[in-house]
Amino acid sequence: MAFREVRVNEIQEVLRCWLAGDGLRTVAERAGVDRKTARRYVDAAQAAGLVRDGGQGQICDELVGQVVAAVRPARAGGHGVAWESLLVHEQRIQDWIEKEDLQLTNIHGKLTRLGVVVPYRTLHRFAAERCGFGRRQPTVRVADGEPGVECQIDFARMGLIADPETGRRRVVHALIFTAVYSRHMFVWLTFRQTLDAVIAGCEAAWGFFGGIFKVLIPDNMSPVIADADPVNPTFTVGWLDYAQARGFGTDPARVRSPKDKPRVERVVQYVRGNFFAGEAFTDLPDAQRRVEHWCATTAGLRLHGTTYQRPAEHFATVEQQHLLPAPNGRYDVPIFATPKVARDLHIEVARGLYSVPGELIGQRVEVRADSRLVKVFSRGQLVKAHPRVAAGSRSTDPGD
Repeated sequence: MAFREVRVNEIQEVLRCWLAGDGLRTVAERAGVDRKTARRYVDAAQAAGLVRDGGQGQICDELVGQVVAAVRPARAGGHGVAWESLLVHEQRIQDWIEKEDLQLTNIHGKLTRLGVVVPYRTLHRFAAERCGFGRRQPTVRVADGEPGVECQIDFARMGLIADPETGRRRVVHALIFTAVYSRHMFVWLTFRQTLDAVIAGCEAAWGFFGGIFKVLIPDNMSPVIADADPVNPTFTVGWLDYAQARGFGTDPARVRSPKDKPRVERVVQYVRGNFFAGEAFTDLPDAQRRVEHWCATTAGLRLHGTTYQRPAEHFATVEQQHLLPAPNGRYDVPIFATPKVARDLHIEVARGLYSVPGELIGQRVEVRADSRLVKVFSRGQLVKAHPRVAAGSRSTDPGD
């Protein structure tokens, strides 16, 4: 797992958000890293020549490689000395939390007086991951925010629809998008809850809304979240790549905390009861056409019980103008892989073979392959690029 120490997409996301003007706290949340790590990435990038008003075009493979070289983590286990010192006192910390109901700041002070000096954030992560801290947080009302900024998304099980490909009825899920400010919504129906399905739903949503929201708020769905850490959830590489391509940020809800995204949670029963229940659909495309019409008319023109506005009209009047521009072309969904370099100096990606430099024999490399190009990284550094070849073919550079 040492290969996973360096995440190229995380560095790119940190730099992208920082160049957009976000503060380090927001940058860290959007990229799924802690603030200290975000600061190290930004400082290293500035030392390599990154200028805040220089635009997104500064982010390239060479810059990311220089950042990796400067801040490459040295902890193979993923935790440092501070974490190891807390392991000795794990039971004591758990008792303070569960039996004495002490605040974490109080626990931090007690540990310091015992000679266990650790950063507060490390203690917070340790307590949340190993001692149950934060599992029963009080809920608060979520503010609507500014128009065009936030959109909450969630999967919901609808029912059965015939699938002509299999000749049987299959469970269909609805990926529901709800604009936090106007409450206008879009529904994407799918048989699968995969990254490809989520991306397809997002692309359809941007067409429906006529633009892209600046921040998406999903739950901890596996296509988006690789590690649902209560403090710093880790995004999947594929999702980070898509978010960077479309220019939005991601602010996931906490684990098992549906009230973090109440705008979309409240419409699940509405979609299921008002649209899906009692209807007969020929197939999935038929259902999708009808649900888009339903979103634009029945759901979009109802008088909302909280805002006292018709969501579609409220969206068109106040919110749509604040969205990011809609995509001009199709997103080329890439493949991400970590193949091992064989003795013949080739790696296999999507059943195609690609050469790499000889000093990497026996090592695992990180690969991003879209329909046109295959990029090979080793410890965050771009070491090779090949044109994509068909399955069963190979691309060999004699220089390797």
